[in-house]
Amino acid sequence: MSDPPTAKDRAMCRAHTIELRVRYCECDPMGVAHHSAFPIWFEVGRTELLRARGGNYRELEASGVLLAVVRLEVKYRKPARYDDLLHLETRLLTAGHVKIEHEYELRRGRDLLAVGSTTLACLDRTGQLQPLPDSLRTPDAPKGARP
Repeated sequence: MSDPPTAKDRAMCRAHTIELRVRYCECDPMGVAHHSAFPIWFEVGRTELLRARGGNYRELEASGVLLAVVRLEVKYRKPARYDDLLHLETRLLTAGHVKIEHEYELRRGRDLLAVGSTTLACLDRTGQLQPLPDSLRTPDAPKGARP
């Protein structure tokens, strides 16, 4: 039996996979998932990756740290359909001075349905850029770099 992950192990987590089931409300009348569902699924993936790293978005917001999507890219390969069981892998590429970059792969079994990426900016409650908390930064990110 292995030991539970330490706080350091969680902080080093750079990829996390979740399962999603396509819900009826996410589909058009033909049973195909609407393109607008994919960015929402990406957000779920980011939230769960943060949780796997020992973080909690609710606590970040309560402390005045807001993460806003400033860039979103989705490339659709194949349709997702009502009741499909999907696997979403979310990868943290880098988290530097004020921005976080992620990549996504959405699959149904072996079929690649979509790939995507996002950039998030760290903002204060007035909408101004602020430095990411050290707990969110990745070790390979340059110190003090600006976006």
